[in-house]
Amino acid sequence: MVYDFAIVGAGAAGLSVAYAAARLGLRVGLIERGAMGGECLNTGCVPSKALLAAAHAAQAMEEAARLGIRAGAPSISWEGVRAHVRRAIDAAAPADSAERYRGLGADVIAGTARFVAPDTLEAAGRRIKARRIVLAVGARPAAPPIPGLDRVPYLTNETIFALKEPPEHLLIVGGGPIGLEMADAFAGLGAQVTIIEAARVAGKEDAELAAQLRDLLRAKGVAIEEGAAIAAAEPGPALVLADGRRFAGTHLLVATGKRPELEALDLAAGSVRATAQGIATDAGLRSLSNRRVYAVGDVADPEGVGPRAFTHVGTYHAGIIVRRAVFHLPARIDYRALPRVTYTDPELAQAGMTEAEARQAGHAVRVLRWTIAETDRARAEGDPRGEVKLVTARGRVLGAGILAPRAGEMIGIWTLAIARRLPLRALADMIVPYPTLSEAGRRAAGTAYLGALFAPRARWLAALLARLP
Repeated sequence: MVYDFAIVGAGAAGLSVAYAAARLGLRVGLIERGAMGGECLNTGCVPSKALLAAAHAAQAMEEAARLGIRAGAPSISWEGVRAHVRRAIDAAAPADSAERYRGLGADVIAGTARFVAPDTLEAAGRRIKARRIVLAVGARPAAPPIPGLDRVPYLTNETIFALKEPPEHLLIVGGGPIGLEMADAFAGLGAQVTIIEAARVAGKEDAELAAQLRDLLRAKGVAIEEGAAIAAAEPGPALVLADGRRFAGTHLLVATGKRPELEALDLAAGSVRATAQGIATDAGLRSLSNRRVYAVGDVADPEGVGPRAFTHVGTYHAGIIVRRAVFHLPARIDYRALPRVTYTDPELAQAGMTEAEARQAGHAVRVLRWTIAETDRARAEGDPRGEVKLVTARGRVLGAGILAPRAGEMIGIWTLAIARRLPLRALADMIVPYPTLSEAGRRAAGTAYLGALFAPRARWLAALLARLP
């Protein structure tokens, strides 16, 4: 049998393609060598957010006194927290299961896939020929070239959730989303945490909002060393910085990014070209060297812009594949309004350009902002942390950054505004429920017009019109 689609990888991106193709009645072969659901379900999004939920619940108990509630210090059961994380994974797993996809008509094959020809894969002792091959193999944690690191046991996001005992002092190499989230989680669960970052934490996010988040994490007890070059790793574990300072802990987490997982595929046999960042594709995610092959998710490198390692990007890519490979429509990626969230408390969300990116691109930038503290919802909850920052030019929003509780739930409207190029005035006139933190975004947009609204000419006109019957 020749499959219409052979999909390698059953993470979010691969499963999304498989679901759509199978529901359309196409012959689908889905190949996965590990656990169904991939990183997001098993070692990424679901367990990390479950762990953060436990930590934030503990923090809320400690901070309840500001609301007149004296709950006292929480008693944390690590076994109970681990059980909660496991329940979250188990609850989400059926949607990603082999049984579900077999029920949809897909042929689910457990094994490691490799090319044996440009249109043929081999896995589990089978030859799998397909009209279209979709590579959705994802990426694995990448370790930095720190002298001595290969002799020191360390954790990654793939292994940290298997800890049978909580760390007393967690050293974290890397201040990106994974490092910050795990710092917040373990600090909230009672561990001592130290982040070592070579540049600045949240380095891809707006510098002002990232600095606020850094200070809030420090206020929770997280030690953060920025601009810190690591000279060596030592057993213990310990990290020695270039300036001679030494940080020792009980556990070490390396959270310095990922690399595409391509070695087992034998891409040369499939005439598939790859870069250091992933599979080289056009803007429609089709391989530049083999027109039968597409790449999605963490492993796709469209037009050299590099992967975007988010689960929602994988599902977005799947939509492009279906439109292009199934219906032959001219679909292509557009990352202008791509949202991303760091799920600390408060959360840091971004869509579109940061202020620095917009200025570097040559835009005549106008920054509009409103602090969360200036909303009545924040006053009612006694939580003033954060702000909304809009990067605008010529009456439209180029980017939005939000530091706030549940900022990830607030960023969606700004993603739409950027993608659809909505006029800033429409956003200033937007009706939002009261009292909500979303008011901060509308009021930030409204500041663009306050000067004109209350200018002397407007005051003169208002006085004139007031005389009319």
